[in-house]
Amino acid sequence: MRSPAASSGQPRTPGPAGPRGPRLHASRRHELGQSFQDGGEHYDRVRPGYPADSVDWLLPPGAQSAADLGAGTGKFTALLVERGLAVTAVDPSTDMLEQLRKAHPQVNALEGTAEATGLTDSAFDVVSVAQAWHWCEPLAASTEIARILRPHGILGLIWNQLDTSLPWVHRLSRIMHAGDVHKPGFRPVIGPEFEGLERHLTRWEDALTPGDIMELTKSRSYYLRANDATRAKVMANLEWYLHEHLGHAPGETIGLPYMTQTWRAVKVQGTTPR
Repeated sequence: MRSPAASSGQPRTPGPAGPRGPRLHASRRHELGQSFQDGGEHYDRVRPGYPADSVDWLLPPGAQSAADLGAGTGKFTALLVERGLAVTAVDPSTDMLEQLRKAHPQVNALEGTAEATGLTDSAFDVVSVAQAWHWCEPLAASTEIARILRPHGILGLIWNQLDTSLPWVHRLSRIMHAGDVHKPGFRPVIGPEFEGLERHLTRWEDALTPGDIMELTKSRSYYLRANDATRAKVMANLEWYLHEHLGHAPGETIGLPYMTQTWRAVKVQGTTPR
């Protein structure tokens, strides 16, 4: 991973009808989320990590404990551990948690969801949800997160997405069916238990080969849920685009541009566990 260049600031707040990104019905959200139940080793190997300044911006002074929900194999968990926090990781996938436990045996890794963590009331300074909020029911998850946060605790929502402001990356994202690329003006939905939502943006590059990009595509929910014919078509389109259209040789290193959006909000004073 190359050194990130970060910028921060509070974005314009859209009105009630403003853009908030794709909304998934609960049944569709569950169906797509189930595609990540297996394949933890592959996911851990091919998915990118997160830039260090994402967690540095997110953490409040003096934070000592964090819960990482939808932790997967521990990509964001690792940053919390590196900063000396006592970390509890929660994910519904036993396969993903197996990879997390191997990499971070000091982390308390538990099965659960953002809507039902099973964690203790008012136990954490920070709760993070990296690359997973779109799989959650945001209002129910907000209520549960407020329950396990201490007064003035921080909710952090993090997304890696391909930097589709670059035309070649935009076309690549379409071929990969990278569904987590947010539209301009995206603002995550959170419950009334939180206030002061603001964003930090990091632009960075991940060094990958064409083969790595193809493996990355195989970790996407669209590919995992597709039939064999659709998977073969996606791979053939990628082969053509990377090698014939863009002219990259097998094994050549490509700097794949990313943007990481880190959002934080503060637990409203006086919010009590339900």
